Amino acid sequence: MTSRILDIEQHLMLLELEPPFDKREVQLARRRMAKRWHPDIAPVGKRFEHERHLKAINEAADELERLAEGSRGGRVSRNAVRAGAAAARRSREEAGRRAYEAQQRAREAAQERARHDPFGDRVPDHSVVHRYARCMSYPEWGVGTVTGIYFSGGEGADVQQWARVRFSHGVRTVPAGSMKFVDFSKPDPAAERVERFMTAAQNAMAEGDYALAAQRLVYARDAEPHNVAVLRLMTLAFWQAGNLEAAARSVRDWARVDGSRPTPHRFAARIYEDVGAIDLAEEAAERAAARGPADASAWERLGRLRLRLMDNSGAIEALERGVRIEASVEGLLDLALARALIGDRGGELSACEHATALDPTSALVWCRYAHALARSDRVRECVAACERALSLGDDEDVAELLARMLRLDKRALRARRVPAVIA
Repeated sequence: MTSRILDIEQHLMLLELEPPFDKREVQLARRRMAKRWHPDIAPVGKRFEHERHLKAINEAADELERLAEGSRGGRVSRNAVRAGAAAARRSREEAGRRAYEAQQRAREAAQERARHDPFGDRVPDHSVVHRYARCMSYPEWGVGTVTGIYFSGGEGADVQQWARVRFSHGVRTVPAGSMKFVDFSKPDPAAERVERFMTAAQNAMAEGDYALAAQRLVYARDAEPHNVAVLRLMTLAFWQAGNLEAAARSVRDWARVDGSRPTPHRFAARIYEDVGAIDLAEEAAERAAARGPADASAWERLGRLRLRLMDNSGAIEALERGVRIEASVEGLLDLALARALIGDRGGELSACEHATALDPTSALVWCRYAHALARSDRVRECVAACERALSLGDDEDVAELLARMLRLDKRALRARRVPAVIA
């Protein structure tokens, strides 16, 4: 029980006193106010109001007299009144906050009951006492006690059967068809727990709730820690839910169990890249490429990660291997960038030209080819590449490059014509 905070300002207002004050002033104020508010002099119909007001005046005077007796010199200063008033305000604010929070909790509890326990005040249509069951749609709720079976609908509407179940976290009303009764005389095999939570997790992922799916898959993983299917799905659920740290832990567990296959290492490379650990992503991508050497995309990813780590020679090696397996526009453009970074203009042009042959309708490819040609002496070809890129899409940089190349081309033509005119 909290101690009551004395609200000095309200007491002083009742007694019409101003601080500082002492016991004698309080007594005089009490007598003065008693003459005004005594019930014997109250007008007709105001006696009860006078009685209540005089009672409040006497209580306030008693409090102030005790305060004056305990004060230094028998006198209460203005600062003491101010401090007491501030403490009283803080106490009222705290009491109001607690009352508001209690009201909010009560409202939320009422909404919770209305949502999950609509049959709470209704007699069951069929009683089921001490029957234990699981909800297959929400296996994380555990085992609950079925307290009754209810029916809704009828008179032309579809009749639905509901089970009211008391779980450890509260009462839930669920479709009776989603319940599975539990026989505690038989053990719950780990395989059944895995299947139960896997099915529920897949349903949650189909609905887009990846966080709930990940939580359910944790239960499945606890039942069978080395189940590859569970670890794979849990990695995907955490990744899609945005919990990258948990996804990284899951993919490490998956790689320990199924490390001979490239898939967990491929997932690890993407997750580490999203986390920002490029060095770890490069190592995982290298393991994925080594375990799946015929996968061109694995070598391209390894090359891109090496580019981000400024390992240009390693990036070229990986990208060229991917291009030899199956050339792609992205891989060729990355290879052109890597060649440009080491100053190999011929290799850059060759990769860009290969990309234009692979996808002649891509504005990005022609743009990269034009910029590569601009760094060489092939001005006419650069102009043609710029015009082709602009015909596929507007680009300010390409338009500016085209104007610059046209000026260079005109100067070259003039330089060739001048000797002929002099002759």
